Amino acid sequence: MTHSAYVFDAYGTLFDVHAAVRRHAREIGPEGQLLSDIWRAKQLEYSWVRTLMGSYRDFWQLTEDALDFALARVPSADPAMRGKLLEAYWQLDCYPEVPGVLKALKANGARIAILSNGSPAMLESAVRSAALDAVIDEIFSVDTVGRFKTDPQVYDMVVTAWRLYPDSVSFQSSNRWDIAGAHKFGFRTVWINRAGQPDEYLDLAPALILPSLEGLMA
Repeated sequence: MTHSAYVFDAYGTLFDVHAAVRRHAREIGPEGQLLSDIWRAKQLEYSWVRTLMGSYRDFWQLTEDALDFALARVPSADPAMRGKLLEAYWQLDCYPEVPGVLKALKANGARIAILSNGSPAMLESAVRSAALDAVIDEIFSVDTVGRFKTDPQVYDMVVTAWRLYPDSVSFQSSNRWDIAGAHKFGFRTVWINRAGQPDEYLDLAPALILPSLEGLMA
């Protein structure tokens, strides 16, 4: 371990963003995965557009807006599922290796944080439901700066709060655009490419590409 701080994106990196729909897959029907994909894509799109416009709404509001669009776009899904899906989003499953990897990093003396677009309430609920409270030292939410990733102000929250140089932070995200933003800021970046996506933003390359967090302990 060569870094004193390991900072993780939350959604898609620690927590499975498709778990909410999967939990109710039988009720939603055959187009559940399409619904989940649209929900996630719009959630992110709204964050980028609102940051560019300077018109911030917290991530929970965007999550609700994105689900409304997804339900309208996938008419086979019953709109009455809205409440159940939103409730499930507060307790998303974490990926199987997450607790063990975070505990091992912590045992080796690293500071552990989440840096996420999520609202504080969303993140605290996810961390608590996954029983990660004891291993995460701090949760950084974009609510503090009122802008979403990849705005440099988001990444700066970590180094300002912890009085670190950017290159002493190892930042892990499953989102390639997030890795690009963090790399540009100066973090050492690790792309957790869970979905086996082709690389992009080639001028902003990660230091390491892994299929899961397990490789951090190699």
